Amino acid sequence: MIQRILTFFERYSFGVCTYMGERFNVSIAKIRLFFIYSSFLAVGFPLIFYFCAGIVLDIRHYIKRIRARAMDW
Repeated sequence: MIQRILTFFERYSFGVCTYMGERFNVSIAKIRLFFIYSSFLAVGFPLIFYFCAGIVLDIRHYIKRIRARAMDW
């Protein structure tokens, strides 16, 4: 059951924790725990950061796809 929940969030989330984990060479689970704990302490500010970072990452992926398509011409 827990594995299904984790798989759901991994598939449909923005991928911010994964990106940051790979970028800074830190465990993804530690970054997720940091966001969860800091959200409780900072009254949700890290969630705002998470969503903004997710939007920026989606825009970056969109731009990369457009550039790849343009290079195929």
